[in-house]
Amino acid sequence: MKLPETYYHSADVVALSRDLLGKYLFTCIDGITTGGYIVETEAYNGAIDKASHAYGNKQTPRTQTMFMQGGISYVYLCYGIHEMFNIVTSVEGQPHAILIRAINPTEGLELMQLRRNMPVVKPNITSGPGSVAKALGISRKINTLSLQSDVIWIEDRGLSYPDSEIMAGPRIGVSYAAEDALLPYRFYVKGNIYVSKPNK
Repeated sequence: MKLPETYYHSADVVALSRDLLGKYLFTCIDGITTGGYIVETEAYNGAIDKASHAYGNKQTPRTQTMFMQGGISYVYLCYGIHEMFNIVTSVEGQPHAILIRAINPTEGLELMQLRRNMPVVKPNITSGPGSVAKALGISRKINTLSLQSDVIWIEDRGLSYPDSEIMAGPRIGVSYAAEDALLPYRFYVKGNIYVSKPNK
């Protein structure tokens, strides 16, 4: 049920970001599977997007991953604290990426609680990209790993949302991107408790 590699080769990162809502993201680390369905994403439109790490075709040791062929993980450290999981999309040389901001957890909750040091399950267990990565055990160790692997992958289990339940708005925390900060590249499921608070 894994999404085929060709799914990630689409050149329309915005449409793909929206389509990922309702898809299931899983990791299997040390033999234990954790995951849930995606309820919030953000699209980063490559070299022309001022909010993207690869704006202006900027290539650094960190951004090299973004220039690879779609269908792999891009994991980076934010503020020296939070690891963030992104999906590289499009073809080699076109640095598109989608940040997974929130999932609705469905599998491996006890391990997620342990990883998040959270005795009682609260919405913030997988709300926000740093929380998603920590709960699922995602680290930079799996940067560039294929989403066809048995460590991290995405499945289509038939969950979809009507247009009336999908909201679009500006991305969070990209005020440095000038006019591009206002682009409606953040997608989320209306009313879902795991979605980030801004514009909820």
